[in-house]
Amino acid sequence: MRVAVTGGGGFLGSHLCETLLRRGDSVVCLDNFSTGEPRNIAHLLSNSSFEFIHADVSAAVEVPGRVDAVAHLASPASPPDYLRQPLETLAVGSRGTENALRLALCHRARFVLASTSEVYGDPLVHPQDENYWGNVNSVGPRSVYDEAKRFAEAISVAYRTTHGLDVGIARIFNTYGPRMRPHDGRVVSSFITQALTGEPLTVYGDGKQTRSFCYADDLVRGLVALIDSSATGPFNLGNPVERTVTELAEEVLRLTGSSSEIQYHPLPVDDPTRRRPVIARAREALGWQPEVDIDEGLRRTIEWFASRPGSLSASAAAIRGGQDDGTPPPTADLGVLVPEPVGPSAVSARA
Repeated sequence: MRVAVTGGGGFLGSHLCETLLRRGDSVVCLDNFSTGEPRNIAHLLSNSSFEFIHADVSAAVEVPGRVDAVAHLASPASPPDYLRQPLETLAVGSRGTENALRLALCHRARFVLASTSEVYGDPLVHPQDENYWGNVNSVGPRSVYDEAKRFAEAISVAYRTTHGLDVGIARIFNTYGPRMRPHDGRVVSSFITQALTGEPLTVYGDGKQTRSFCYADDLVRGLVALIDSSATGPFNLGNPVERTVTELAEEVLRLTGSSSEIQYHPLPVDDPTRRRPVIARAREALGWQPEVDIDEGLRRTIEWFASRPGSLSASAAAIRGGQDDGTPPPTADLGVLVPEPVGPSAVSARA
């Protein structure tokens, strides 16, 4: 199978590329590194089954040759990123998604959309199953991401009903693991970075709000199962084990052995108070469920972060006291180098 992965240089995208290559597929990775990092895929560039195309999918998506599946993961996914890039976030959710759909339609390929639990907003129903329509503020500060993904789901379904395109939709819940950026503003990466650098751990609100954390390897297995199936969904992909943010902070402190304290800050506007997926549909249709518990997943993630002290120290200032205002994080000394386009079909224009 030859799979095109948009956003393949990102945290989850790079893991998906790696997993597909490991099982013998060919992969075409498309990314402009607006939030991804070239080093996420640097180890794949020498693989003859891997091709990298530097492209902004909101402008165009061109992949010469056969394409059997398109996995559309391109999008800012953390609050600092989509607050800093609101128009880009809306563009990749709308134009970028349609460009990826057109690529799949051109090749009559399977199309898998990486949507998000944010389509449920601040849910009034708990836990959340796929039949819940959500509680989303369409003009709130998080709306650029929430509504971009809701539109992406709608247009994907429209391509299925109008053109008969083979579409599958995954709603991804909080995911963590190696290759998260220390400064991405997500709670796991922020807590680990703060703990390892001796900074106070920033908890918003009273810390009683809940999340359900899924390890990257588990999440990617779900995406691959969806790529291989003909099921439409949408499917919740996440770990149904729920815990409070304060509990997560305490677990990170325990596993790192850090003496950092926990500091509480005001809760951002429209921040969901509870989040937990019902995954019965994915269990039944995809034979999928998470296997890595939070203790083991955090240990692996902490080990990965600890092996990159330069990135940690450069990022610590960006998340000191939180970074919910969308200001760009520092990039100096992070060792981010953009690889040259590779292969005859590489797009040389840099977005």
